[in-house]
Amino acid sequence: QVQLVESGGGLVQAGGSLRLSCAASGRTVSSYAMGWFRQAPGKEREFVTAFNWRGANTRYADSVKGRFTIFRDNAKNTLYLQMNSLKPEDTAVYYCAAYRTVTPDGTPDYWGQGTQVTVSS
Repeated sequence: QVQLVESGGGLVQAGGSLRLSCAASGRTVSSYAMGWFRQAPGKEREFVTAFNWRGANTRYADSVKGRFTIFRDNAKNTLYLQMNSLKPEDTAVYYCAAYRTVTPDGTPDYWGQGTQVTVSS
């Protein structure tokens, strides 16, 4: 089992950048397919990005493609989400997630507690 703790959220102006971190404990991040999801007020949780256990075959939601980048640091056992050119519609609670499968298919098995990102116009 793995425990996930996100950090790095905050308030940023439109056009700005933020980097979210997801520290894992219990297992190494290289053991899992991992990804990021987000939930805006009044909306369902949605997929943002994910990659397989090797950190390859990365997928992005169309809404963030070219602006967000997922990557990990195995030495720090941490997953990251670099968010650039932020827009007000990116405002949401962002969740780190891990899959017991080697590919990010279906619903993740483990979730972090979430970190709030607010983008002002």
